[in-house]
Amino acid sequence: MFFVDILDTEGLGNRSHLAGGARTGVVVDPPRDIDRVIAAAARRGVRIVAVAETHVHNDYVTGGLELARLTGARYLVPAGAEVAYARVPVADGDVEPVDEDLVLRAVATPGHTPHHTAYVLEESGRPVAAFTGGSLLIGGVGRPDLVEPRLTERLARAQHASAHRLAAGLGDEVSVLPTHGFGSFCSAGRTGGADSTIGAEKASNPVLTQDVDTFVKELSAGLDDVPAYYAHMGPANARGPAPVDLTPPRRADAAEVARRLAAGEWVVDLRGRVAFAAGHVAGAFNFEVDGQLATHLAWLIPWGRPVTLLAASAEDVARAQRELIRVGIDRPAAAAVGSPADWLQDGTAPAVFPRSTFAGLAAARESREDVVVLDVRRDRERAGGWVEGGVHIPLHQLHRRLGEVPPGTVWVHCAGGMRAAIAASLLDAAGRRVVAVDDGFAAAAEAGLSLVTRD
Repeated sequence: MFFVDILDTEGLGNRSHLAGGARTGVVVDPPRDIDRVIAAAARRGVRIVAVAETHVHNDYVTGGLELARLTGARYLVPAGAEVAYARVPVADGDVEPVDEDLVLRAVATPGHTPHHTAYVLEESGRPVAAFTGGSLLIGGVGRPDLVEPRLTERLARAQHASAHRLAAGLGDEVSVLPTHGFGSFCSAGRTGGADSTIGAEKASNPVLTQDVDTFVKELSAGLDDVPAYYAHMGPANARGPAPVDLTPPRRADAAEVARRLAAGEWVVDLRGRVAFAAGHVAGAFNFEVDGQLATHLAWLIPWGRPVTLLAASAEDVARAQRELIRVGIDRPAAAAVGSPADWLQDGTAPAVFPRSTFAGLAAARESREDVVVLDVRRDRERAGGWVEGGVHIPLHQLHRRLGEVPPGTVWVHCAGGMRAAIAASLLDAAGRRVVAVDDGFAAAAEAGLSLVTRD
């Protein structure tokens, strides 16, 4: 009998997989915090004998190299991937033993990257599961534009061919187990779902239901923005990531927090947006630990800038550290725990700004002349409409374009409130009067605000 355990990395929209039999197992596309993987193997009572990468990842730092080193496992990496460390190069058709009567067979599936490789788990010669990485996802595919934009069409066509080849060689009952597609920006279009099979994907996945020209056209039209930190993930994974250090960072007092702010470093308040708006250290930025911390902070921060974390508890600092190492932000410069009273020097009052709703925005527009509406959603999110007369600057561009925000009181909104809170903290730190709209965008029309929609 075989097993497959899923290890979710929800903040990044990825999944890793531990699969095996009675005594030994393999890990596919492990996260960087490999203690989770080792614990999962211990619960199963199996020894990890192989670690397999489907590709050199562009969206997170892998733990594969370190996991293989610690466990003595064979490290399987596609032969076409250019990496700087010793590994077992894997080519199409190669077979890796996993446990008695259980093997992993490599299937070349170029498209997400030129060297992408899927792995089919076979029990006694029968395919039972396909670890598809960034090739065939649940309801879609991995995007083909991350390696080199000039290769996008060529890789999109390869993605179509790879999905058809994979589906043709497997039975409808075989499980489809991708790495990306659960909120990851590595996926193209709407993907996700708890589980799937080859048969289900044949019936509904555009890559398997559309002809290649239609698929490539629609795929290319639907590609979203690429997080800026992706530019650093591929090179880090090709070099070979260093082991992680999750020990607590050094504690900073109020004077050190002030010094770091004055030096232009990033001080990140991990508390919820309600608490932050009610009182915070002036100049700090609000990235909620319960939000997509790693994605948003890594996307916005100038790469390599020191980060000091402020949090309500040591547990929140530890959670943030774990998320940030997954995207290459390895060690906070310092951290402080408590509340603004602990982080501000004597005599310094906390900074505050108001929160409101779209109904509050509508009322303000009727009674005041200095209202500036700032929409920080991404371009694709505005397809359903936007507030008439507003300014649009996507959140990931705002820190570089603050000078483009017109004078006045800035009412900033996104689709639900979390990104508006981040944007409000950036504006507040820049000395702007700001109101964070903490509301779902559907409420804008209900509040009577005029929306502009595309035909």
